[in-house]
Amino acid sequence: MFIERELFEKKMQYIIKRLDKIDKTLVSMAKQRCYLDGELLYDNYDLCKLLNISKRTLQRYRSSGELPYHTLYQKTFYKESDVSNFIRLNFSKDKGNDSDNLDLEEETVDS
Repeated sequence: MFIERELFEKKMQYIIKRLDKIDKTLVSMAKQRCYLDGELLYDNYDLCKLLNISKRTLQRYRSSGELPYHTLYQKTFYKESDVSNFIRLNFSKDKGNDSDNLDLEEETVDS
């Protein structure tokens, strides 16, 4: 089955125009950020990627009250300042030594 050259070029131009339109839409969507009281908001996906944690771990942080959150239109958001405080408090290098945890594990294994 052969397609005439003119018809083929016409279809290809249509496809390229549609792809360009989709590309512009995606670029504009990527530039849109959510803000609350002038602060950048992260959603669950953003925060999981940022902290390299699972959705379940993020849920645990919310449930325990360690990480403040806001729900807007049934979607969970986290203020940038709250995330910064949470990281500072929970992921600092000074908080506990791994060697202490290893000593506990060695004691339980020896028992």
